[in-house]
Amino acid sequence: MFSAAVDTALVCAVAVITLAVVAFLGFRLSRSYRDLGSDADRATYATLHSAALASEHLREGLTPSGASKAGRHLHGLLRCDVLMISDDAGVLAWDGGRGTPPYVMPLVRQVLESGRTQIVRRQRLDAAGLTDLGELVLSPVRVDDRVVGTVGAFAGDVDAGLVRATNELAGWVSTQVELAELDSSRRLLAEAEVRALRAQISPHFIYNSLNAIASFITTDPQRARELVVEFADFTRYSFRRHGDFTTVAEELRSIDRYLLLERARFGDRLNVTLEIGPEVLSTVIPFLSLQPLVENAVRHGLDSRDGVGNITITAHDVGPFAEVTIEDDGVGIEPEHLRSVLAGHTEGVHVGLRNVDSRLRQVYGDDHGLIIDTAPGAGTLITMRVPKSQPDHQA
Repeated sequence: MFSAAVDTALVCAVAVITLAVVAFLGFRLSRSYRDLGSDADRATYATLHSAALASEHLREGLTPSGASKAGRHLHGLLRCDVLMISDDAGVLAWDGGRGTPPYVMPLVRQVLESGRTQIVRRQRLDAAGLTDLGELVLSPVRVDDRVVGTVGAFAGDVDAGLVRATNELAGWVSTQVELAELDSSRRLLAEAEVRALRAQISPHFIYNSLNAIASFITTDPQRARELVVEFADFTRYSFRRHGDFTTVAEELRSIDRYLLLERARFGDRLNVTLEIGPEVLSTVIPFLSLQPLVENAVRHGLDSRDGVGNITITAHDVGPFAEVTIEDDGVGIEPEHLRSVLAGHTEGVHVGLRNVDSRLRQVYGDDHGLIIDTAPGAGTLITMRVPKSQPDHQA
């Protein structure tokens, strides 16, 4: 009797523990399910996730490879049988069907020409031989005032909901293409500004350097040969065609060659002091961002007056930033004129400052433009500050 009672008690205890465990697991599972949110929340997440995945493939605009990959993610956003994306030359993405029928592009061109969404009902598709694809809605992809492509959806029956969804999707694709074109424009602008800096170097510096070298050919041939090597190294660096970025060390090496050539011209009239912290030498900076500042100091600290010109170049770290300063004791710049130059309203001898300032702002933001302290007769102090850590930029 006693043994049976104990067995019964043990069974009951095990049953109670089992029920408690099941109840606990059930509570945790239900809690986890609730943490996922409502059906609407999950649908919103899925939509945003698909859009994010597709945007990665549209960074270069409407390209065949990018549009095709993006179409696989975007297809699920529309309740349609086939999703297509085209540019103004042909179909780039066709997701959900076996292949692009030949009569699709004439329909696309109608949207490209009119700039309006078009719904192609079954009767027209039957006439075009597209009987197996249902009906079609085509929406324009616009960049500014141009229609650059279309987004199309085939379905058994095109209703108002599918039309609105296709229009919204075409608008989203338009935004991605505009961003891609803006990014391309920025790159082209940056390249144009580098070309402008190189053009600025060419006529002024090269002419004077060659004259200085020529003056040593008969009096000091060895010095002339050394200067020719320095000149070749300087121009090779300045006119290189690869890479938008360099390091502080590389830029300072180029500046050293530049100053050697200028000393051949000015002799003891050019006095340069360097204060360089080794901790910033590997910092990445935009290509040709320091040399134009040093050239500005030489031209306006020495070229424009008699006597000795003093130039001080410093580079050191300030917390997470590398700070470079270039100071001269020359004629200075009228502040109002300087503001006009930096705003792009005035062309002239300080165009190098504007180009460097513009490039720094494009790369690092407006907080990292040049800081210029100057006044007529008071010299000029230029400060450039860039982040030391730049994982997205490679020298």
